[in-house]
Amino acid sequence: MDIVGALGRDPPDRESLPRWVAPLPKRLEDVAFRFAWVIVVINLVGTAFGFWYYRFQFRALPTEMWLFIPDSPGATLLIALALGAWALGRSSDTLAALAFFGNVKLGLWTPYVLVVFWPEFLAVNGPGLYAFLLVSHLAMVVQAFVLHRITDFPLRAVAIATAWYTVDLLMDYFVPVIGDVTHTALPYADGEPWFTTTVLQVAAAGAVVLTVIPLFWTLGTRIATLRRRAGDLGT
Repeated sequence: MDIVGALGRDPPDRESLPRWVAPLPKRLEDVAFRFAWVIVVINLVGTAFGFWYYRFQFRALPTEMWLFIPDSPGATLLIALALGAWALGRSSDTLAALAFFGNVKLGLWTPYVLVVFWPEFLAVNGPGLYAFLLVSHLAMVVQAFVLHRITDFPLRAVAIATAWYTVDLLMDYFVPVIGDVTHTALPYADGEPWFTTTVLQVAAAGAVVLTVIPLFWTLGTRIATLRRRAGDLGT
């Protein structure tokens, strides 16, 4: 039985890119692609858990806003779709860009708020779930950095991802169209003072910064890839 064929595919070619845009060792990336379907399943399980975790927010907010509620589960679903599409020979630059944005943004934002608001998060979730949320979200960031092997982040795909996560940012913190803001529930009231500002503003500040960072990384990857290819043509 062809294990690689059953669980993934032979890895795609790897561009020689700077470490800051492709930080993972090639061997680790290769393992991810050879076991792509395993990663897809893990992310789908994580997506299901995430929807369960958000169950109270789904009940509290109008159905018209449900699309903007499950941030992390949406990101894991996107990377499952991106890797699944690649494994089926139907790679999508748009799916890959959306997945990269989501997994970097939410993979860093969740640990950020877990650490900043740790006393109450730990009290509400307990040590086991707290540790699981922290580690699993950091793993989302790691898996995002295999995606440069299946896309060079064309501008159209990056524009779509930027547009979606900008709209999501607005709905989460600033201008909900219907009902209340849709950000992940925090263990403190949004308006509670936190140092010189409020809990909501601390969470929103992290979300704004972490919307810009994946944009920088995708465009940096695009530029580095094009420079590398231009150099290859010139030799």
